[in-house]
This record gives sequence, structure tokens and C-alpha cells, in this order.
Amino acid sequence: DEVYRHCGQKETVIFCDHLMTLGFQQACKAGISFGKNDLIIPEAKRKLVAEAQDQVKQYEQQYQDGLITQGEKYNKVVDVWSRCSDRVADEMLKKIRSAAPGEPVNSVWMMSDSGARGSAAQIKQLAGMRGLMAKPSGEIIETPIISNFKEGLTVLEYFNSTHGARKGLADTALKTANSGYLTRRLVDVAQDAIITEDDCGTTRGLLTSAVVDGGEVITPLADRILGRTAAVDIIDPLSGEVVLPAGELIDENAVDRIERAGIDTIKIRSVLTCESRIGVCGKCYGRDLARGTVVNMGEAVGVIAAQSIGEPGTQLTMRTFHIGGAAQRGAEQSSVEAAFDATVRIENRNVVMDSAGVPVVMGRNCEIVLIDEAGREKARHRIPYGARLIADEGRRVMQGERLAEWDPVTIPIITERDGVAHYVDLIMGVSMKEELDEATGISYLVVTDWKQQPRGGDLRPRITLRDEAGEVVTLANGLEARYFLPEKAILSVENGAPVKAGDVIARLPRESYKTRDITGGLPRVAELFEARKPKDFAIISESEGRVEFGKDYKAKRRIIVAPTDEDKEPVEYLIPKGKHISVQEGDYVGKGDLLMDGNRVPHDILRILGVEELASYLINEIQEVYRLQGVRINDKHIEVIVRQMLQKVEIEDPGDTTFLAGEQVDRSEFDIENAKIEREGLRAARAHPVLQGITKASLQTNSFISAASFQETTRVLTEAAVSGRIDGLTGLKENVIVGRLIPAGTGSVIARLREIAAERDRELAVIAAKEEEMGQLVEAQQHTA
Repeated sequence: DEVYRHCGQKETVIFCDHLMTLGFQQACKAGISFGKNDLIIPEAKRKLVAEAQDQVKQYEQQYQDGLITQGEKYNKVVDVWSRCSDRVADEMLKKIRSAAPGEPVNSVWMMSDSGARGSAAQIKQLAGMRGLMAKPSGEIIETPIISNFKEGLTVLEYFNSTHGARKGLADTALKTANSGYLTRRLVDVAQDAIITEDDCGTTRGLLTSAVVDGGEVITPLADRILGRTAAVDIIDPLSGEVVLPAGELIDENAVDRIERAGIDTIKIRSVLTCESRIGVCGKCYGRDLARGTVVNMGEAVGVIAAQSIGEPGTQLTMRTFHIGGAAQRGAEQSSVEAAFDATVRIENRNVVMDSAGVPVVMGRNCEIVLIDEAGREKARHRIPYGARLIADEGRRVMQGERLAEWDPVTIPIITERDGVAHYVDLIMGVSMKEELDEATGISYLVVTDWKQQPRGGDLRPRITLRDEAGEVVTLANGLEARYFLPEKAILSVENGAPVKAGDVIARLPRESYKTRDITGGLPRVAELFEARKPKDFAIISESEGRVEFGKDYKAKRRIIVAPTDEDKEPVEYLIPKGKHISVQEGDYVGKGDLLMDGNRVPHDILRILGVEELASYLINEIQEVYRLQGVRINDKHIEVIVRQMLQKVEIEDPGDTTFLAGEQVDRSEFDIENAKIEREGLRAARAHPVLQGITKASLQTNSFISAASFQETTRVLTEAAVSGRIDGLTGLKENVIVGRLIPAGTGSVIARLREIAAERDRELAVIAAKEEEMGQLVEAQQHTA
């Protein structure tokens, strides 16, 4: 990269050739080989496995004693084993990595570390432990494979391995087709995104910052802004001088300057906010990733983007197969540590002290903010409900110190005051049942789906807290202490038992894990690009305000968000009973906060939070899937596709234009029409952007030829014929089909020349017409004279 930037293409090619020769010579001399003694099994393995087995025994015992349920035991055991196999792998890598002085470097480590062949995950199976395996159904078998291939597997372990291996091979064959279809749809939707001009002159852009997950920086800001264009002047927050003026390309030097200035969010130009009428402009796209220079005119960036996203899809499909079905599941996050020395600030602090005097978080939007010496915010962690705060407001913490911890396997329901627990509407056999664990003979109470019962329609199972006099305790916000229980909740207190503030009165088990196979990946990517409603979608708040629970319907609960400013109407949401609601009565929610758990619906994000928020949601979600597989894709590719999904707007108020209310029109068409109307001094139309899935967007392009060659040919052609549509031949596909030069690369230059020629012809025609008119006038004057 450096050589290419400093010396140009020819030098780089020669340099690479020399490197290759050098590599071959050295590899020949090195005599590197793969020997069984290079796979060193760590001594610590026995100890680690024994520790894990002890822990599993404890969980087994707790389960026998009825302290935890079957599901919780399963989750905890799976957790312990996945942690154990990671630790064995770390020990093994440490061992292989450390070369004793005078000893040759371990060959297997050289192969894997240089990136030539083999990965840590594969060495782990050869010399660490194979770890957890998945059943054909996708669940994880809770007894792991403790041996590795060097030690050899027992018959039973071998049998368990065959599940995963067969699944891997079958999946590979099936997924290649899926991945190919995704690529085809992406190419089809993005084929007409071509660089048509240098600069569209917009000052809009996307705010970009580093991607942080669980307190660690996954993608630093530098990686996200390199090769993009600054939308506004980038200013040093301390000195106030301009680090980089607007419209400049952010190259390596600029990135260094920005990092030195300690700037953490930057507004960059993006294809999404580009205002070019046809195609996109060079400044909004930024650097051409293939050449490291400013992107050329006529570059088919749409097709490049589609292939960059689709191609790893085929690799992703191959991924599971390498690991032979070894279940990959990250150990669930259960605590937050400080990533550096800092001062703690807690926002939206709403806590109660439990019996041990530790503050327990009661709010749903409590955040721990870490602040450095200069008073700048360095990290922000959202803390879940029911977490124990270890570092409270104003405390100085050192790097690696724990800030908060919580149980990752269950969601607790916690009391806020002392009192006596009373069951209300919890009727044995109707809304709750005693589940007997066959293995342990111990029973526990579980809330059942009471709506299905003949007498259960109007019940609202809850636990209320009462004081000594038998009155319902009131909470600090003036509401009564009632805790509504969703179905599947396990009761942790008995009827009439005294409870203290901060005690857990019920637990909701989180869903047991399925392995995140990349099928979780490919269908997820397709789901996002098709803008489908996810299966268990979340409901998000449309305005900010306080939460109130209204009167319930039969099968739905009514949540009302009363806005903070008086002029607005309160908004009602209906949530099916038995779904876990993630807000309490009296909580304050912001715009776009979740009212119930689940995945957010892209259309809702667009409607409530706008285009920029939607773009960042889609980019982060799609990147997340690829990141799990270790594939790096540049954000701008995803932005190009999202731009194509947002081409249409829906008319709200037609004004004095020829549009109809509720009609979907192209954004460029809408802008042209509005500009024309405004020039005439009439009332412009109003519209809101619409998000379309990639299949729908390709079928609704301006070009009916391209749409017909994609899917549903007869329907597309019939509709085009009936409505008398004209194809302007602007994209790549339609030009290929009719046999013209495509408008990309040199073809774009020729197309541009054609346009200029046509323009000049028109001008000449106008001049000729005027001259003719003048001539006629002169003739007429001479005639009269």
C-alpha cells in the first residue's frame, strides 16, 4: 500500500515480483513441515477441564436441589464449556507461540500466523479440545468433546462429531445457491448506480463514530472515515482551528491529524445523502477502493458494491464447514469492565439498595459513562435492568476494574420496596402450574399461558406488595407496587413471604441458545436487504414521554406514551399479552426507545428517526453478521445498496403538482417537479421517504427492460405496455440487452459526448430558427418598403 502510494503502479508490480521470489527462496531454505510434535497439548488442559467439570457438577447439584430449572442449567453448562474450551485454546496458543531460545519457531504456528493456511480455531481442534458440538436441529449438545484430534476421540465423541460434519457438508451445498441469489438481487438493484459527476455540492452527510460493542472498540473511527470526504469543516475541539476543510478527501495524513486532535465523531459525505439526479457523485463516494485514488467518472460503483457484499456470502456459507459443526457461541456477556482509567458518571440513575447494600439498577435506560482526565466522554455502556452496580457515581476506576454485573441467563423482576408478597390472579391450574422436575423431584411455580384457559381471559397475573396492615405499598412515583408477570416467568417468592427492596420475586429465562450458524448470517443479511419485518419484532416509541398502562383489551395490553410537551396527543400502542414489556409504568422513554424486546423494524426506524438513523442501523446490523465471520466490508458498499432501497418517496400532500396523495414516485422526479412548481410560485408537494426491499426496488426501477430481465417478466412487460412507459436506457442492464455500449467506463464518456453533441445541435437549431425568423422579418420589411 505504502509503495503504491509513493511510487506508483509500475514500481509496485516489480516490488511484488521481487517479494514473491524472496518468499519462495526462503520457504525452500526453511524446510517448513507439518509434524505431529508441533501440535503441543497444554499441560493446563487437564486442570481447566477438571475445573469446568466441577462447575458443571455444581450446576447439576443445584438443578437436583431445584434451585435452577432445566433450561437454566443447560444455558449455564453450555456457558461453562464454551469458556473452558476458549481458555484451553489460549493456553495452547501461548505454548505454541513461545519459542525457546535456540529452538526453531513452531511450523504450525508459522503457517497459521502468516495467514497462509489454518486458523486458530482449527489448531484448537487439533491440539486443544474440540469443544461443543451442535445437534442436527441446531441446538448444542451439552456434553462437549474434551479430546482433540491428536489424542484421538472416544467412540461416543466420534459419533457426536459426525452430526456436525454431515450438517456442515449438507449446508454448504444448499447455501451456495442462496448466496448466489442474494448477489443477483443486489447486482440488479444497484446496477444503475454509476459515478456521473465530480461533486453534487451537498453539505449533508452521515455522523460517523467508532463502533463500540460491550465496551471494546471493534472498528476504530480511523478505519471508518479513511478515503471518505468531509461534509463540514472538521474543527479541533481544543484549539478551534480547522483540521480539514469541508469537501476534502480524508487520507492517511488527515486521519492522523484527526486522531491527534481527539475528535470522536465526524460528519462524512455519503452516497445516501448525495444530491446527484442520476447516479452518484465522486465526492460523496470517496476513494476508489481498488486504486486508492479519487474515484473515476463512469465507475460502476453499484455493481462493485453488490459484488463486494455478495461474494463473501459464498465464503460465509463455507465457513461452518471448516469447523466441522463445532458450535461457536460467544460466552454471554454478564459484566462490564473499564477499558481504561477513568471517572464514572451514571446517567438516568434509578437504583434500590438490596439486602447486601449493593445498588441494583431499576431503570431500563441507565448508562455508565467513563470520563477521562480532560473531561471527555470515552465510553458509554447501557446497563440492563436488574444489574448490580459495583462502581457508583463519581468513583475513579482503574483499567480492567468491574463496573457492573448481571445474570446473563435470566431477566429478573425486582421489588423496589419492603413488604409482603401477595399473589393476585395467580390461580393454580389456570394462570400458573407447578412444574415437577422429573430428575430432581422438586417443584417450582411457573406462570402459564392463561389466555388459552376458558376462565382465564380477564386475568392479569401479578404479585403485589402489601404492608403489615394489608394495604398495597405505594412506590416513590406514586403508583402501587404491582408486578405483572409474563408467561414462562418462574416465581421466586412464596405467597405471603416477606420481601426486601432489591429482592428478585420472579425470573424470566432468556431463550436457550441456538448456534449462530452463518445461516443466521445469510438469511439475516437477506432479511435486512429485503426490509422484511422480523419475526418477533419490537415496538418502538414514536415520541418521548412518560409511560402509562391503559385499560387492557382481551388479548392485548395497552401502553400509552404521554408526551412531555402538552400540545401533542398521547400515542397508544397495543402489545400482545404475555410478551415481555421492557418498560414499567411511570418510566420515561425517548423517541425510538424499545417498548418491548425484539428486533427493530427498519420501516419504523425510518419513520420515527429518519434516514441517517436507518442507514446506521442497517450498516451496523449487516456489518455485525460479516464481522462474526471475520469478513471486512467497507461501509460505502452497504450505503450504495441502501441508497437504491430509498429511491422512492410517498406523497403526503400533493400541493399544486400533478401527483396524487399516497402515490409512490421517484425521488429525483419528485425534486424536479417541486423545483418547477416553486419557480412558478405555487405550493410544493410534501412527501416522506419509503424503504423498499431489494427485490421490490429492482422491479420498480425506471427501466422496464431491466425489471423484466430480473423477475416476473410477463407482469412487468404487460404493465409497461399498458401504461405506455418509455425506457431512457440509463442503467447497465438495459443497454446490454438492446446491444448498446454500457454507460460505464469509456461508455460513460461517449454517452457524455453524445449528450453534449445533442445539446449543441439543439442550440444550433435554435440559432438557425432565429436567423430564419430574422431573415423573414427583413424580407417582410423590404417588401413593405
